[in-house]
Amino acid sequence: MSVTAHDPNTSTTTSTSTTAPPRTRTRSRSWSRSRTLAEWRPEEPEFWERTGAAVARRNLFFSVLSEHIGFSVWSLWSVLVLFLGPEYHVDAAGKFILTAVPTAAGAALRLPYTTAVARFGGRNWTVASALLLLIPTVLTGVVLRPGVSYTTLLFLAVVAGVGGGNFASSMANINAFYPQRLKGWALGVNAGGGNLGVAVVQLVGLLILATAGAAHPRLLPLVYVPLIVLAALGAALRMDNFDAPEDRRHALRDVCREPHTWVMSVLYVGTFGSFIGFGFAFGQVLQVQFHQQFDTPVKAAYLTFLGPLLGSLVRPVGGRLADRWGGAAVTCWNFAAMALGAAVVLIASLRHSLPLFLTGFIALFVLSGIGNGSTYKMIPAIFQAKARAAVLTGADPAETERASQRRATALIGVAGAVGAFGGVLVNLAIRQSFLSVHNGNAAYVAFLACYSVCLALTWAVYLRRRGGPPRK
Repeated sequence: MSVTAHDPNTSTTTSTSTTAPPRTRTRSRSWSRSRTLAEWRPEEPEFWERTGAAVARRNLFFSVLSEHIGFSVWSLWSVLVLFLGPEYHVDAAGKFILTAVPTAAGAALRLPYTTAVARFGGRNWTVASALLLLIPTVLTGVVLRPGVSYTTLLFLAVVAGVGGGNFASSMANINAFYPQRLKGWALGVNAGGGNLGVAVVQLVGLLILATAGAAHPRLLPLVYVPLIVLAALGAALRMDNFDAPEDRRHALRDVCREPHTWVMSVLYVGTFGSFIGFGFAFGQVLQVQFHQQFDTPVKAAYLTFLGPLLGSLVRPVGGRLADRWGGAAVTCWNFAAMALGAAVVLIASLRHSLPLFLTGFIALFVLSGIGNGSTYKMIPAIFQAKARAAVLTGADPAETERASQRRATALIGVAGAVGAFGGVLVNLAIRQSFLSVHNGNAAYVAFLACYSVCLALTWAVYLRRRGGPPRK
């Protein structure tokens, strides 16, 4: 067994035997500027122990770094709206639109970002997608100031959506690096580390509000410019591409014909859609619904980061639980808990109880993080089960495994895109509720109904009939 590395700068190909000391070989390859892993067999225990695990961990680290910064850029406007005082002439409804617009743009970009990994290579696209983050950060740092038009603010918010695409390409790339038994953990770590970008940008925003003051919003995006350059450089020097001769052009089309694709997309609306929607809207909700307690942006910012922080940290836990107990079972119970959390938020809103409201919302953040990890474990399990069934009928094991990998990667992109649109729905539902009845109660009822539907769907499709595809 071997890992073949191709250096396009020299047009040479070298083969490294897995019987050689793995650390020495991995380290020597890592300093190569550009290489492709022509062979990758993570399901083979000997290959994984000698060579695969070290390479996968290295790629996972730099993938998380780039995705983390992407999430921070995507979430910029969840913080920047707190800086927009009366001199910007933007009301609460307008601010909810400014947080919904980058969510929608990021969701739309997730499909092309997913296919870009197969087309350009995971390392190459990680570098390119990281450098694209310079566009919204530099533009916002230059343009954002009192007197700027609302149309310009909308444009800046749309451009920040490029940060949302990074998640899909990063998850599609890391999915191919890890064996089935570790996918829940690996995808959970990758996604959780990325999701932490939401909390971190809010902490950075809080620091700027508490020190420089609300008059200096442009400092926030400019902080990320050198970090983006460092992330792109790290990916260029330390990540790997895959040599993928198999045809992946039709994988996206194939999974769109797969009924499980749309079931999983709905479930991901309930988990990730909640996480990113709440992450963008939470600060505004506190200021509007509890305006007496949060009469300044700094007071709201002190609490805004807490939910995304906890939700991100527990995401690998959701993956680990799914690895052990099955993705469907963990997801089903998680939606039951999320419905209970939404009920707590509704009761707290009716009683005007800030402590209970915070408890319910923080619980929703945590549970959405667990659900993010468990649902992503379900995706590769669906096609793994289909591959096993095909092998029993005489199909070629190697080909079915490759087809399973391609379709799982494509489904990650589709579910990620549709799920991110759930964040748009969260912001629009809260905005409409406040416009119509001057509180968020109608939106909280909608969230409760959504989680109940997701609970029923998970049970009906994946648990009611024993042995359904993605129970593991």
